[in-house]
Amino acid sequence: MDALVEKLETKLHQWQPDVAEQVRQYVAEIIDLADQDALDILRSRIVEQEVLDLLDEPETR
Repeated sequence: MDALVEKLETKLHQWQPDVAEQVRQYVAEIIDLADQDALDILRSRIVEQEVLDLLDEPETR
């Protein structure tokens, strides 16, 4: 079994049930996006948020 899958399986048993369920939902969404070749859309949202975060940072002089 892939090391990542093993780690995820271990963590799902360690986390609180609500956290584990949220992670399961996120992973399912990522799998769906990958199946649709739409992960580039997800990256765009991440970049957009990074830009917004930079704009929100106070100026340093």
